[in-house]
Amino acid sequence: MSNNIQRDFKRVSSEQVQRASEFQAAIFADVNGRTGAMHGRIKALRPEMKLSGPAVTVEVRPGDNLMIHAAIAMAQPGDVLVIDGKGDQTSALMGTLMMSACQVRKLAGVVVDGAVRDSIELAEMAFPVFSVGTNPNGPTKSVAGRIGHPISCGGVTVHAGDLVVADADGVVVLERENVEALLPLAAKKVADEAARIEQIRSGNTAATWLLGALRTAGALKEGESL
Repeated sequence: MSNNIQRDFKRVSSEQVQRASEFQAAIFADVNGRTGAMHGRIKALRPEMKLSGPAVTVEVRPGDNLMIHAAIAMAQPGDVLVIDGKGDQTSALMGTLMMSACQVRKLAGVVVDGAVRDSIELAEMAFPVFSVGTNPNGPTKSVAGRIGHPISCGGVTVHAGDLVVADADGVVVLERENVEALLPLAAKKVADEAARIEQIRSGNTAATWLLGALRTAGALKEGESL
């Protein structure tokens, strides 16, 4: 088989995916050092859409979806198609037909740095779709791209098998090798934020770090306070 298609890659485990699905994308972006979040141009078609799963990476020429068809045929249940469409919005790369195939094959969702179409029907399907936007133009199916290779999607490097978590805030990618270490940090972050919310509701609204940060930044002199 051509080197364009890499089939053999290790996926983040289904158990890790299940644990990760409990957390917001923002939590993972924080515990991952504020890295891994895709550009905000890639958004959920509907705010209630969310997904978690291993990435199947696809690189296409703008406006051509040949390799996406191949990736759908190869993907496993629970996979997330992550497509580098170069941010192109002059034509849609996917619509109802292809998304229906993804849904029947039990994929977890699609993230595409490009446009889709049939947006109302896709929303009614309740299949998670994250894209740059929509365009009624259809794609061509004639240019060989790549599957399973590292790609850039929304400004983030994605390797096949990495963990993808997405919700109304956007899309975050975690390197497969780091997921196990990040999961307990995510749980701690959630607990810490819940405790802080309780403090705020009881009237303690000022952040404990604020005065120090203001002094360090030169906005307050030593000994001054708000």
